[in-house]
Amino acid sequence: MKFVLAAAAAVLATGVAAPATAQTFKSSAGELAVETVVGGLSHPWAFAFLPDGRLLITERSGRLRIAADGKLSAPLAGVPRVLARGQGGLHDVVLDRDFAQNQTIYLCYAEPVDGGGETAMARARLSGDRLEDVRRIFRQEGPPSGGNHYGCRIAQAADGNLFLTTGDHFTYRDEAQNLANHLGKTIRVAPDGSVPRDNPFVGRAGAKPEIWSYGHRNSQGAAIHPQSGKLWMHEHGPRGGDEVNIDETGKNYGWPVIGYGIDYSGAKIHEATSKPGMEQPIKYWVPSIAPSGMAFYQGDLFQNWRGSLFVGALAGQMLVRLQLDGEKVVSEERLLQGLAERIRDVRQGPDGALYLATDNSAGRILRIAPAK
Repeated sequence: MKFVLAAAAAVLATGVAAPATAQTFKSSAGELAVETVVGGLSHPWAFAFLPDGRLLITERSGRLRIAADGKLSAPLAGVPRVLARGQGGLHDVVLDRDFAQNQTIYLCYAEPVDGGGETAMARARLSGDRLEDVRRIFRQEGPPSGGNHYGCRIAQAADGNLFLTTGDHFTYRDEAQNLANHLGKTIRVAPDGSVPRDNPFVGRAGAKPEIWSYGHRNSQGAAIHPQSGKLWMHEHGPRGGDEVNIDETGKNYGWPVIGYGIDYSGAKIHEATSKPGMEQPIKYWVPSIAPSGMAFYQGDLFQNWRGSLFVGALAGQMLVRLQLDGEKVVSEERLLQGLAERIRDVRQGPDGALYLATDNSAGRILRIAPAK
């Protein structure tokens, strides 16, 4: 059975049920209603809307589940084995651009290897209550992680190629500048895992051909700009220095050589805040908000917010709206600060509402729409 979500004047049938009660919060777009549409999750990391409105949800422990009418399925069979330790586990999930025809999804996860875990990406076909034709199409090369900084956001461009963010594994931050491995990089591969011929380091000795850009710390947000088609991403700083970057081919984004934060001990990390040959962020936060998840808003429910970039915050426990003028951030609005939830993922739903995943042991999927 499908439920009807009423959102302002727009009404759309989906497989996600909105309850009658909601919390309300003030915003520049008027009063917001925040409703729980799915509960009972353990540290949900990402979600995606299936064409029929159901939600495909990852939990960090390694479970992939489907939510319909507010109820959760049993974990789907066929999910790759994950290292659910520290920050690692089952992370992002996205649908292929041609999902309606091929039922293909992509997963990012921490894959167990000798000595720890490495960021990996797999493709699979969703078939009922299981995954079939599961194949790993990328695995990070370099020193394994003991449990931190996997990155693990996926974005698919209009040409079908996949971007994947990786982390520096926390203890290997200098490797983000080393093109001989995949730590602290953005990766670009074709849907079958092959390397596009126009990747910037193809044919360069001592460089991994999958690398798109480098000098990243730990990116847990990535989205394709709906007009320009460029990849935008954000990454965690240490104490201060979270960044939003427009991630372009072959460029060096500076970690750990430049940045705006300090080490957790208070010690200095960076040589400076800028250096020739290294890119500046279009936005940074001091102190850190710990960004996770991001989405460009293109819906009709919030007319004044069209074109805004929304970013979740873990430590900041809020949703951040960045108003854009082209490729510049012109203002910031902090939303849902009284919710007291770590926001792990942000997506626009098919009904034009915003949806969030909350990262805790009693995790939820929330729907944000104008209050009636």
